[in-house]
Amino acid sequence: MTGIRPAGPKATTDRVCLVLLALVALGTGGWAYLAPARWYGSFPGFGLSWLPPLGPYNEHLAKDTGAMFLALGALAVLALLRGGVLPRVAGAAWLVFNVLHGGYHLTMLHVYGPLDQVLNLVALGLLAAASVVLVVPGRSGGD
Repeated sequence: MTGIRPAGPKATTDRVCLVLLALVALGTGGWAYLAPARWYGSFPGFGLSWLPPLGPYNEHLAKDTGAMFLALGALAVLALLRGGVLPRVAGAAWLVFNVLHGGYHLTMLHVYGPLDQVLNLVALGLLAAASVVLVVPGRSGGD
């Protein structure tokens, strides 16, 4: 059921990026969809809580966010398994999300302390970078 997956540094890098995006999406999405109040109160975990400073809890919004992350996770997993043009398609979808999502958070950094500001920037920047890597074609111009 797997597609033809080219070998080489670009293909390996793409697979690493897809695994990263899938893990983030499925972890965040599952948590937000299955336990929305707990996700809202304690995301990203590790003793941090990034969502309450941004506004009041809304179960519908939390579950929709979870569903969206699960959809992006499914796309990343499918791209990982099938290869071909799907890694670039997944990268494009993730890039749109990550640019818009990151752009919003850049305007809201003032609600956090310095550590949380840096962690937000690093996390969001890493996801955006992984998306860009997927969109950029390999040296030969093909996948």
